[in-house]
Amino acid sequence: MIREDLRNIAIIAHVDHGKTTLVDEMLKQGGAFRENQAVAERVMDSNDIERERGITILAKNTSVCYNDVKINIIDTPGHADFGGEVERVLKMVDGVLLLVDAAEGPMPQTRFVLSKALEMGHKIIVVVNKIDRPDARLDEIGDEVLELLLELDASDEQLESPILFCSGRSGTASLSQYETGTDLKPLFDTIIDYIEPPKGEENEPLQMLISSIDYNEYVGRIGVGRIERGSIKVNQQITVCDYTGSKNNYNAKVVSLLQIQGLNRVPAETASVGDIVWLSGIENITIGDTICATEAPEALPFVKISEPTVEMTFSVNDSPFAGREGKFVTSRQVRERLFKELLKDVSLRVEETDSTDSFRVAGRGEMHLSILIENMRREGYELGVSTPRVLLKEDENGRKLEPVERLVIDVPEDCVGSVMEKVCSRKGEMVDMHPQGSRTRIEFLIPARGLFGYKSEFLTDTKGEGIMSHVFEGYEPYKGDIDRRNTGSLVSFETGEAVTYGLYNAQERGQLFITAGTPVYEGMVVGASPKTDDLVVNVCKKKHLTNTRASGSDDALRLVPPRVLSLEDCLEFLADDELLEVTPASLRIRKRILSNTQRAKNRAK
Repeated sequence: MIREDLRNIAIIAHVDHGKTTLVDEMLKQGGAFRENQAVAERVMDSNDIERERGITILAKNTSVCYNDVKINIIDTPGHADFGGEVERVLKMVDGVLLLVDAAEGPMPQTRFVLSKALEMGHKIIVVVNKIDRPDARLDEIGDEVLELLLELDASDEQLESPILFCSGRSGTASLSQYETGTDLKPLFDTIIDYIEPPKGEENEPLQMLISSIDYNEYVGRIGVGRIERGSIKVNQQITVCDYTGSKNNYNAKVVSLLQIQGLNRVPAETASVGDIVWLSGIENITIGDTICATEAPEALPFVKISEPTVEMTFSVNDSPFAGREGKFVTSRQVRERLFKELLKDVSLRVEETDSTDSFRVAGRGEMHLSILIENMRREGYELGVSTPRVLLKEDENGRKLEPVERLVIDVPEDCVGSVMEKVCSRKGEMVDMHPQGSRTRIEFLIPARGLFGYKSEFLTDTKGEGIMSHVFEGYEPYKGDIDRRNTGSLVSFETGEAVTYGLYNAQERGQLFITAGTPVYEGMVVGASPKTDDLVVNVCKKKHLTNTRASGSDDALRLVPPRVLSLEDCLEFLADDELLEVTPASLRIRKRILSNTQRAKNRAK
């Protein structure tokens, strides 16, 4: 059976190349909205964190109808840390739109997601986006994409992929770089003509791979996947098979069946080969399970997800302020939340430790784990988080191997020297460099641990004009020690409330993170010291009153505005002997050993 009335595609690209904006226009021109309907910008980024940060974190489904053909579209994340989302949803589609920025060209994540699509044999439509940028390089981009396809061993058919020139913001597409186009019809026509319709045996027993998990308070867990064979209907008895064979097959019933239309999920009685459906009623369903007909339980193979490279220790918050701001503070509650996250995030790993109060959590990068921490604090959890650490391996000869990232940096010409000096001091090796007008693009291979804490330095060195992105390259022999931080911490001397007089004296020692009136405790980090050693400061110190007065001595004390740290800034700043206390209302950096006396004794040993 060939479903000529259906196409399944995913949109893949590097971060900020315009995937979600293009989907907005495809929905508008595909008739998903009323003419007078108010539509938010980047409508697919429905998550609060996605809206705040302007990035896509979760892969999401939508659909448009064009010339009586339904086109299922999956919008995927562009950030390397969420590559696991891209890898698993590619199993649901027959082709991909590869978006490339008309000025930046192919970037590290473009290479990563394209290689995954090529491995699965998907057809590729190259879309050069943002052609209305003043610095667009339309003559060169096509050649750069072709070079990338050659490097990734694309087949002859994939090398002849069609190229379109689009402006996602304007909603235009054309087959020629010399024409701007008037709408997205050329793009829709290319999708229908070039991407193959789903094929399968409709009369054979049901087979459907679960590629994503959703959750609803009313119906519980919802499995999302594509029907590879046969058909499915509401109230049908089915068998759930695990692709690893590690758990026994079990029977269940399909309680409800949904399909996507525009941005809405609509109930359906039946669905057949090629349809992407949401089904509920199966309590323990997980990603990678196969829904089968009871008479023919056959598991489908599941794509191997790339391994995590960075880990942190999540522990119960044991600071003096524990339990003041959060709803969920016990180890049982933290454990349940972490294992619940495993059910929908295939690239996350959670392991128990010797202590019942702490857990090792491994992910694809700092941002991957920081989004999990941010979600947990918004849900009311309190926890302590350690510094990020890379996951090391050993080869057959016993050599220590570490993860290496491909780092691409785009900076103004006058910043090249300082950036290269900093990256090389972090064991980075330059592999490519070429100027682009007044800017220079440099590629490095750098240990993943060399990137910890570098982003804020990079933005300072480039006066905020630099662009950096990186993607996992592979494991290489250990490169030697890297200094994580060249500053020390200003540590609070006692528990109390910070006062202006104490802060005024402390600000001469370094940069402060807190303001007057902030509650502090002994061992809490209140600022950064320019020296490498930690300094203990008393920010709670009040001015003693005397019976003498002098002209000018009691004028208002002027405090330098403190540096307000975001969650990522805090994780970058953490030293090995420090923890980050995360609560719904506060982020506090603290020493593992809170007692200043005890820390001094340990140093003396």
